[in-house]
Amino acid sequence: MLIVIIPLSFVGKVNREFFRAFLRLILPAASFLFFMQAFFQPVGGTVIFKIWFLDITKESLLFAFRNAMRIAVMVSSFTLFLLTTHPSELMSDLTRRGLPGQFAYVIISTLQILPQMQAKAQTIIAAQRSRGLDTQSSFLRRMGSLGPLVGPLVFGSLVEVEERAIAIEARGFTSTQIKTSLYEISDTSLDRTIRWILILLVIITLLLKLWLS
Repeated sequence: MLIVIIPLSFVGKVNREFFRAFLRLILPAASFLFFMQAFFQPVGGTVIFKIWFLDITKESLLFAFRNAMRIAVMVSSFTLFLLTTHPSELMSDLTRRGLPGQFAYVIISTLQILPQMQAKAQTIIAAQRSRGLDTQSSFLRRMGSLGPLVGPLVFGSLVEVEERAIAIEARGFTSTQIKTSLYEISDTSLDRTIRWILILLVIITLLLKLWLS
C-alpha cells in the first residue's frame, strides 16, 4: 500500500479520486473486517484487553490486521486500475499486444457492466418518477415499486447485449485479419520502467514468501 499503490496514484494524477474512494469505501469495509475478526477470532492466549465476554488477543489482532490489509490492498489496486485505465484503451492495447479479441471483450464487458447498469438504473428511475411512480415514501411502497424498475432494467440489458453483439460482428470482430486502430496508445519509457519495477517486486515478494515460510 505505501510503497506501490499510493505513490502510483500520484504518478497517475488520480490521488484525489483515489483517496476519496479509499475513505468512503475501502477504509470502512477494511475496518469492519478488522474489528469483526479481532473480537471474534478465537486464536492466541495473550489477552491485550477484554470487553465483557469478548477477548482481544495479540494473535487475533495481528490476524485481523493482516487480513484487513490484504483486502485493502486488493481493492485499492483495483480502484487505482479503474481510475487510471479507460476500458477502450485497455482493449485496444491488449489486442495490439496479441490478446485474442474474444478475451479482451470479456475483460472489458466485466469492467463496464456495473457502471452501465448503474447509469441505466438511474435513467429508468427518473423515467418512472416522471410517470408518477412513488420511489421515496415508505419502505413497503418502495418495495412495491421494484417491479416497474427491475423489469425494464433486465429486459433493456438483454436488448443491449444483442445490439452489442450485432455491432461487433458488423465491425469484423471475429475476423482473423490484422486490425488497425485510429487511436494509438503511447508506451513511454516511464511506463516500461514502472512495469519492470512492479514485476521485480512481485518476484521478490514471492521469493520472500517462500523463504520465510
